[in-house]
Formats: sequence, C-alpha cells, structure tokens
Amino acid sequence: MNPVLKAALWMSGSIASFSVMAVAGREVSHHLDTFEILMYRSVVGVVIVCVLLSARSNWPTVQTQRIGTHLLRNLAHFTGQNLWFYAVTVIPLAQVFALEFTSPIWVIVLSPLILGERLTPVRALAAALGFIGILIVARPDMAGLNAGVITAASSAIFFALTIMLTKKLTRHEGIGSILFWLTAMQLVMGVLMAGYDGDIALPDGQTGPWVVLIGCAGLLAHYCLTNALSIAPATVVVPIDFIRLPTIAVIGMLVYGEVVDIWVFVGALIIFGGNYLNIWVETRPKNRL
Repeated sequence: MNPVLKAALWMSGSIASFSVMAVAGREVSHHLDTFEILMYRSVVGVVIVCVLLSARSNWPTVQTQRIGTHLLRNLAHFTGQNLWFYAVTVIPLAQVFALEFTSPIWVIVLSPLILGERLTPVRALAAALGFIGILIVARPDMAGLNAGVITAASSAIFFALTIMLTKKLTRHEGIGSILFWLTAMQLVMGVLMAGYDGDIALPDGQTGPWVVLIGCAGLLAHYCLTNALSIAPATVVVPIDFIRLPTIAVIGMLVYGEVVDIWVFVGALIIFGGNYLNIWVETRPKNRL
C-alpha cells in the first residue's frame, strides 16, 4: 500500500479518537470533574499498558533512571489535559481544537530554553503567524475572551512542554516505558487531586462506558499518530491531522447544535500555515536556512 495512504488511514484513527474523547469528556462532565475524568482515564490506561507490557514481555524496558524527567513531563501533560477537558465543556469544540493546534508554535518558542535549539528566522515567522492566528480565534475582547478560551490556549502551552520533554525521553527510552510512567504517574496525580476534598464521584451505568471510552480513545489517538509519523513525513501527516478541525465542527453542530463563525477557521488556517511552513523548511533536504 502507498505510504501516504497508509498514513492517512492511521490518521483517520487518530482524528476519530480525539473527536470521540472530546465528546465523551463533555458527556461525563456533568457528573465527574476534570480530575476525576483523568483519574479514571489513567486507570483504564494503566490496565491496557500493563497487559501489553506483559503480553510482549517488555517489562525490562521500563526504566527508572530518568524518573525526574518523567515526573515533569507528566505534570505538564496532566495540567494540559485538565485544562483541555474543562475547555471542551464550556466553549465550541472547534474553538478548542483550533487553539490546541498552537502547541507546535509554543514548541518553537520554548525549545531554545528547554532543548537548546536555535530560533531561526523561519521558526520566528512561524511563531508570529501562530500568535496572529490565536488572536483571530480568541478575539480577546470582552465578548470573546472567557475561561474556556483561556484554558484551551493554556493547555497548548502545557502540551508543548509535554512534547519537548517526550523528545528528551525518546533519546534514551522506548514507548513502553514512557506510556507506563505516563499512565501510572497520572493515576497517582488524579487520585490526589480528585480526592483532595474527600469526595470522589464514582461512574454510574451511564457515565461508566464514556469513561472507558475516554481511556481507550486517548491511548489509541497517540498510537495512531505515532504510527502515521513513522510511515510518512510530518509534512504529510500535519495537513491530515488538521482535518480534525472541520470534523469536530460538524460533530459539534450535529450533536450539540454549536454554531462556529468563520473567524475560527480563518485563525486556524493561519495557525496551520505557520506550523506547515516550519515543518516544510525543517524537513527539506540539505536545508541551509
């Protein structure tokens, strides 16, 4: 099969999984808070990861030498996920996804500080386009700026930190080790934060299936995305991933009656343009920029 077609098939799984997770998160939000959602998601994730590690006899790959980096990574991811799940309950899903797409822009901005990478003129231009897109999507005035917009935009920063710390870990550790510490540490974080008030709500017959769906969809989304990136260049995968925006906009309109104005898509296209410009330049052969 053609590599681009194979990548597109994997990305269709990723797009579907992220969309399902957003809808499931909104459906359980009336019964569970974001800490409880992530706690139960981590329970499902720990079970799945442990079963896979046992089935493949991969427990020796789980390392402890960089436990501090794992902790920082998972604190960032836990925070970003809490902000993201809150945002999907209060603003249109398309707006959440558009602001989430700024994560690569924040990677460009923060990587010189965290990874020691150089900020080139092209990267600076990509970042500038991304921030213009943020302003168009968020339209920070008294009408457009609210808690949902702020948390969605903030989640992208924490996802960017997660990406950079994951990059550091992948230099030394495999995906099994990273996923194990991801689910295990976030389960502990979820229990501590969900139980700080002494009251943890239990899923019932209605919310239980949604919680399991969140856990499965979260792991499946990243698994599909990783496979797509292993098959095709990022310049192919990123445009496919952007289909998530119109997909979730249609889902929001059909399921929740959301109306998304054209400026969300205009801003999102500018954000995409900045991301794609940077990836295209960075992946060109014999790049001298």
